[in-house]
Amino acid sequence: MAAVVAHLDLHRRGGYAVQVLAVAALYYGAARLGLLRRLVVEGSVFTPIWPPTGVAVAALLVFGLACWPGIALGSFFAVLYLSSPSPDMLGFVFGNTVAPLCAALLLRRTGFRIDLARLRDGLALVFLGALTAMLVSSTIGVGLLVLTDKLPAPSFWTVWLAWWVGDAMGVLIVTPLLLLLYKSRWPPPLTRWKEATVLAVVACFLVPLSAYSSLSLLFLVYPLIIWAALRFQLAGGMLCALLTSVLATLAATAHVGAFAGLNRIEVMAKLQAFNGAMALTALLLSAVITEQRNTRRSVEQACQELVEVLEHLTAGETPPPRRRTDSDDSPGARTDDRPRTDTDDRPRQSGAP
Repeated sequence: MAAVVAHLDLHRRGGYAVQVLAVAALYYGAARLGLLRRLVVEGSVFTPIWPPTGVAVAALLVFGLACWPGIALGSFFAVLYLSSPSPDMLGFVFGNTVAPLCAALLLRRTGFRIDLARLRDGLALVFLGALTAMLVSSTIGVGLLVLTDKLPAPSFWTVWLAWWVGDAMGVLIVTPLLLLLYKSRWPPPLTRWKEATVLAVVACFLVPLSAYSSLSLLFLVYPLIIWAALRFQLAGGMLCALLTSVLATLAATAHVGAFAGLNRIEVMAKLQAFNGAMALTALLLSAVITEQRNTRRSVEQACQELVEVLEHLTAGETPPPRRRTDSDDSPGARTDDRPRTDTDDRPRQSGAP
């Protein structure tokens, strides 16, 4: 028995180590990807979208808080890639690790569901996971730059804003996509594939045109985002948002199209405002549409069950137990954590407690 317990414990430790290393590798890979395009503000390098924060928050929501060493390890190598070894780099690693942990804890307190099927989940991810929790990493990071004389104090707020928005955008765009991949069925259903093909073709034409046109046509992407969210919910809305953000970032860092003739501060402000508004539109609209569809499905299922119960009662038969379906997980379903029993589905007699 002792040998079996030791073997299982070793197996669990091995699985945990693989999980931590996988999170670290994903974090570092996302960091290298984000650093392909960067802006320099007040002598400090930042990225308009910092994907590792999205990877970190998604990992904590899916695997649990125990995977935080992977985030710290990935952050350590990402910081080491940007600068030479120094004692203050541990502070950057601390900030990059604590911020996603705060995001995960705040989301858990609100009853966040990783399928993002409710408006409250979208609002929680925006205002708690992105805008609030990422204050930690930006404040610690920029504060360390000022304390170590790597950044003049008057430039604190400019760099802080760029850092904060970059981290928040990583959560707003990358985290929903990773959660979507985790919850999706594979292979995905091929419903409305003709419309999806048309949407993809229009996006591949319209998004580059809006980003690289000198006429400042960025507003043209919003009807596309709305179309994708209405018809394909989170998958369509966030994929269009990702494509738009990437192409807008490429145009901004190259100072072409809608970003031509602007100084670095103006480029940062315009790009971050556009990315933020677009990501919020895609995420919240997708959540609203998904919640409405789940609610309608729950109502239709309840009506169908009521018809079946009435048919059995009319015939003098005992109604069958209620069937459990996917709609039980919809916004109108049970929210308690008590295990279901057969007695939950039996009709109660008059006067029964």
